[in-house]
Amino acid sequence: MTWKEKLKDFQNYLKFEKNFEKNTISSYLSDVSKLKSFAETDDQFSPETINYENIQHFLFELSKENLSERTQARCISSLKAFFNYLVEEEIRADNPTALLEGPKLGIYLPDALSLENIEKIIAAVDLSNPLGKRNLCMIEVLYGCGLRVSEMTGLKISNINFKELYLRIEGKGGKTRFVPLAEFTSKIIKNYINNERAEGKINEKFSDILFLNRRGNAITRNMVFIIIKDLTEKAGIKKNISPHTFRHSFATHLMQNGADLRYIQEMLGHSSITTTEIYTHLDTEELRDVILNCHPRNKNK
Repeated sequence: MTWKEKLKDFQNYLKFEKNFEKNTISSYLSDVSKLKSFAETDDQFSPETINYENIQHFLFELSKENLSERTQARCISSLKAFFNYLVEEEIRADNPTALLEGPKLGIYLPDALSLENIEKIIAAVDLSNPLGKRNLCMIEVLYGCGLRVSEMTGLKISNINFKELYLRIEGKGGKTRFVPLAEFTSKIIKNYINNERAEGKINEKFSDILFLNRRGNAITRNMVFIIIKDLTEKAGIKKNISPHTFRHSFATHLMQNGADLRYIQEMLGHSSITTTEIYTHLDTEELRDVILNCHPRNKNK
């Protein structure tokens, strides 16, 4: 049994049995492939024979690369998943990663933009050309609907209900959810479909995809990242902004304005309320700042 064979089997397991997204599968395989490279050059350990001490040695060498704690934690999660799979398949009787512990991570508070900064980014869009108007529409959909970037780039026109005002989103793990569509965002999407999109090139293969590039193909995730990075710089915002930042802002602003956490969970497509609860921590951080800045006991006399 070789690493190559087991990595291929693990890939199929993640794809077809666990229904993981392509990007998640890629990350898991990348992490396990690093262990494969280590094992093949260090006494030729196979997936069946590698042990806890060998994996500890691998992680020690990996730590020298100055990886972030979050990346190290993800790598350990990937290795645990791989060896859990081998145990499930009865390829191994034991899991050599069972005792591994990842670095202690603090609560990860996702960065969110203020409404003022979102307006600045929108103001930086060049509306004198069709691609600029498409970019405006993409940002309004990211922020107005809280979509993941992969959900936005794969959004189909046939999944937009303009009459009832909702989007049918095919999310992680093949799960489908329905996201309310604000009248404001609906008008922007309609305008883009009827004008800039209709007048541009449309590859027949992508005729039902909402957002297209200049060649008429579905716009890629990487291009969306580049567009947002460029607009952020033009807007003069000194933050590391990604498409996901608009999703965080969507949830944060809903939370700050009194939306029920369960509704936010449903709109974001989180399988667990625990994931959504991160936004309660954001709210707590804001409350802490208010107390520190406004309470009489904390003011300088």
